[in-house]
Amino acid sequence: MTNHRLTFFLSLLFYSPLVEGQSLKVDPSSLSGKIMCGYQGWFNCEGDGAELGWTHWARNRKAIPGPDNVTVDLWPDLSEYGPEERFATNFRLVDGSPAEIFSSYNRQTVLRHFEWMRDYGIDGAFIQRFANGLRRGTMREHKDAVLNHGREGARKAGRVYAVMYDLSGLRSGGTRRVQDDWKRLRRELRVTEDKAYLKHEGKPLVAVWGIGFGDGRAYTLEECRELVSFLKDDGCAVMLGVPTGWREGVRDAVKDPGLQSLIESVDVVSPWTVGRYRNPNQATRHADTFWRSDLAWCEQRKIDFLPVVYPGFSWSNLKEGTALGAIPRLKGQFLWSQLIGAKRVGCNMIYVAMFDEVDEATAIFKCTNHPPTGDGAKFLTYEGLPSDFYLRLTGAGGRMLRGEIPATDALPITIE
Repeated sequence: MTNHRLTFFLSLLFYSPLVEGQSLKVDPSSLSGKIMCGYQGWFNCEGDGAELGWTHWARNRKAIPGPDNVTVDLWPDLSEYGPEERFATNFRLVDGSPAEIFSSYNRQTVLRHFEWMRDYGIDGAFIQRFANGLRRGTMREHKDAVLNHGREGARKAGRVYAVMYDLSGLRSGGTRRVQDDWKRLRRELRVTEDKAYLKHEGKPLVAVWGIGFGDGRAYTLEECRELVSFLKDDGCAVMLGVPTGWREGVRDAVKDPGLQSLIESVDVVSPWTVGRYRNPNQATRHADTFWRSDLAWCEQRKIDFLPVVYPGFSWSNLKEGTALGAIPRLKGQFLWSQLIGAKRVGCNMIYVAMFDEVDEATAIFKCTNHPPTGDGAKFLTYEGLPSDFYLRLTGAGGRMLRGEIPATDALPITIE
């Protein structure tokens, strides 16, 4: 082994998270060179103050999660959470104690998550706002609370954040709701005046996810075009979350040239890939087949390209009859193959889906290897790896992306 590679692997062997007071300030002026993650922030618990019950933990959100009422496939590691952040369920751990979960409505929990982004070198998050829940009421209040906690967390941890609107489930004409919400966020809550708010090409970046999918969505491309024009006129840089087959109108995309012309008007395009490949070989082939050509198309038009990577996938408790661990993580090899693929085709920014989504088991934050057992409970684990493994791996992906460590096929972290 060369001296360079020996130094590289020794540095990773002794790599540890940053300690308090050593926070690295992330440059908020550009998306380029960054590894970002999606932050759903959609979990609630009875008694958290949001009055939304057990949202995203249980099929019946009015009933406490238990063996017959659960929708997540990973169980969070709550060993670092304070007593006020923990909510007991009807599940039991192996020692007989109640299994506990968290609420995204809790300020300290969201601050903790952004601290983890800092500690492991993740640049920041796209904070999700689902457009079909933006009517006045408890749902919007919850979203506002998560956003405000995320703003505070990003500032304190030296991270960046940007708003991402998800149009999934929106009815025809619903994009007007997004316009109204953005006006309120910018003029009343003044989000883009935060030093931590992410800008791109000198403008505050706003992401809109769910444009151009060929699955019969009620809102039209023309409505989306009006929304993009509104955001551009408001002085924003716009990022679109689009289907994998957007460039040629194939696979999951609508067969409408209007999609390509719409994308030509924005600043960043980000094709969705979760479930589009299922193992490292397929992921490598996807990078060569899709990402390379996507990137070339974007470069010709001076548009930035943000590939989406994910650690694995499972929704057995959410979708009855589906297999647990449908797309296996392979102890990080699956995620790393995508990170390396993005780097090798020339990408200079990456979006990791997701930070906290235990529902579909795409989470990278701390999850336990000792989930509830008995009574038919079935959950994934991190295959015996440390609960912070995917945070570490994602941070290493950012360093690899920027050329701070070599791009190698082998995982850049030594696990004892």
